[in-house]
Parts: sequence; C-alpha cells; structure tokens
Amino acid sequence: MRTVTLYIAMSLDGYIADRSGSVNWLHGHGPDEDNIDTYSAFVKNMDTVVMGWNTYRQVAMELSPGEWPYRELTSYVITHRELPPADKIKFVKDNSCQIVRTLKQEQGKGIWICGGSSIIQPLIQNDLIDEYYISVIPTILGSGIRLFGEIPNERKLKLARTQTYNGITELVYVRR
Repeated sequence: MRTVTLYIAMSLDGYIADRSGSVNWLHGHGPDEDNIDTYSAFVKNMDTVVMGWNTYRQVAMELSPGEWPYRELTSYVITHRELPPADKIKFVKDNSCQIVRTLKQEQGKGIWICGGSSIIQPLIQNDLIDEYYISVIPTILGSGIRLFGEIPNERKLKLARTQTYNGITELVYVRR
C-alpha cells in the first residue's frame, strides 16, 4: 500500500498561514543560500500530491505563477468549483479521506498531502497519514490558520529524524 505523507511548514506556534492566509513568512533567519534542499530528496519518493483549492490558488497565483511546480506529479485539487482538468492536475469534489483511501489502493509511489488545514484535519482524524514532515519556521505568528485542530483520539508518533538549517527545524515522524 502507498504511503501518505504530510510535508508542510508551520510557524513555531503551529500556524501554516498568517491571519490573512499569506505564507510570505516561510523562510529561515538568514539568506536563502543557507537553506538545505530537503524537498528534492522528499519528492523523489512521491508521484501524487493532494491539496485544497486555497493551496492550489496560492501556489499557482503567488508562489509559482506561470509554471506549475509539481508538473512531475499527478495533482489532485479538492474543490467544489467546476473546472476542466489541466495537464496532470485533476479537480475533484470528493473529500480528502475518500481520495486518499482510493489512491492508497492504486499502484504508485507515495502520496504527498500538501495542504491546507481543511484537507489535513480529516486525514488526521481518520488516522490516514503515515508520515509527518514538519518544518518549523523560526517565526511566531500569534494567529492564523492552525496546522493541528482537535481530534477525537490522540495520535502516537515516533520521531524518525531531525535536521536543522538556517533556523528551521525539520521534524520527521512516523505512525507508531
């Protein structure tokens, strides 16, 4: 069965976006050349990415306008909008749990859960995430969109590894 991995960054106080929905604070405390590229190694094991409409819009319009950065992956964008599929981008109305359960049964590499919170929360609540790659950014936002919300039962995880660079701490946990 395919592995489902949440790969995401959050502020030190647990937010994935500020109060206006912006992620322009996603950087370390020094110049970009001090960053280590953990994404390239991660994405080699993925062939699918799942995200919500807001994350899709943010990537397509703000973070990478003019060029879809996940063109090597099949992208599933969960939305209620009626949109025609684009090259390797599928707009779907199913909820994140339905999509992940279906994808896990198919052949392929790993499934990356990219965001946002409304996509992630049901997956955590239904214990459908196998690995958590969390990059903690050295910023305290005070408010915004939380990564973790309430869940009915605790989730026990095992720390697989950590890495620090440019003030960012990357935590990798697996389900126990």
